[in-house]
Amino acid sequence: MPPTHARRNVLWLIFFLAVITYFDRLCISAAAPAITKEFGFTASQMGWIFSAFTFAYAIFEIPSGWLGDTLGTRKALTRIVICWTIFTMLTGAALGFWSLLTIRFLFGAGEAGAFPNIARTVSRWFPIAEQGRGISVAFFGLAVGSAISVPIVFPLVERFGWRWTFVLVGLVGFVWCAVWYWWFRDDPQNHSAVNDAELELIQANKGELATASHRVPWKMLFTSPNLLAIGAMYFAFGYGIFFYITWLPTYLIKARGFSNEYAKWFSALPWVVSGLAFLLGGWLTDTLAKRDLKLARRGVGMVGYAVSGLALVAVALTPNRVVAALLLAVAACFQMMTLSASWSVCLDVGRKNAGVVTGFMNMIGNLGGTLSPIVVGQAVDRLQSWTLPFYIAAGVFAFGVVMWLFVDPHKSVVEDA
Repeated sequence: MPPTHARRNVLWLIFFLAVITYFDRLCISAAAPAITKEFGFTASQMGWIFSAFTFAYAIFEIPSGWLGDTLGTRKALTRIVICWTIFTMLTGAALGFWSLLTIRFLFGAGEAGAFPNIARTVSRWFPIAEQGRGISVAFFGLAVGSAISVPIVFPLVERFGWRWTFVLVGLVGFVWCAVWYWWFRDDPQNHSAVNDAELELIQANKGELATASHRVPWKMLFTSPNLLAIGAMYFAFGYGIFFYITWLPTYLIKARGFSNEYAKWFSALPWVVSGLAFLLGGWLTDTLAKRDLKLARRGVGMVGYAVSGLALVAVALTPNRVVAALLLAVAACFQMMTLSASWSVCLDVGRKNAGVVTGFMNMIGNLGGTLSPIVVGQAVDRLQSWTLPFYIAAGVFAFGVVMWLFVDPHKSVVEDA
């Protein structure tokens, strides 16, 4: 009997999860001009508000990744989506700087662990040969949610105001939770839609993933050179991506002089091309993995970071606003191409602690993401410069290229005991 394809339904569920994750996350960047106008926030204040989410997301990554390893991703992701949905809606009730800062912090704490638990789900439901592509399709949803966010939120803000916009966009999360909890099972062998042939295909050559570890290997997290290198290289990814998540619409309007109409489409463009980059990166890292695992992970990561950094330097140098917008799309494309390699290498080395390992990597990445909006805000307020942040980001990517050299996908970072 041929294998069933229940894992495709899992892929659709995590695809839509990624869509609503980033749609909700980018809502504040699209609403930022209206929020700034109402409260009179400076660029530095908005930078702190942007970073409150990211900082909370970072420090709660490991506990949330551990929760997925311990309780299973069915319960963990349901909890995560309910929490972030509530705080997305509460964003519309903000009264000023401190209340908005607090709500964004709680939003980040609630959403923490989403992608480590997505990776954990992929590791349990997909054979090793399909994991890179499985992760890339999930992250394709990230691009879709990001691409549609600004074009949809701008008109919603104009019609309903920014407060009601957050309430409206938050409702979708409750629908996803109901479907996920009803259909999904942590172990594919417990799902009625999975036959023996599909189960054999899923479990081939990965017996260590069958049982998760229920403890956090703290010593491993802070003493493994391999894992520290993984975290350091992902710091660069987090630093780079959060410009697109937070400042991009404001940059296009204030620094490059685009109207709202053009800004919303140029804000979507980096995410449109990133969607293709996610799929290409997943296919590329899986294809190269059949020949050389280091090339599949290191090679894809280093090339993507290097080209992205060079494109950001070009953004800073060009006086043409359309060329700058297009170069930002190029930079995003090559950065996002590395995502499947980054998350796949966590599955390569994480094994029984896949949730914690991906949580650690994403924690460090989000610390980079915490720093990025603050740097931009300070550069704009103190130095009146929108170009300096691009040179700094290019330097961070150069650091990331070096860190990729120390990542070894063949070397496990977990203790088998």
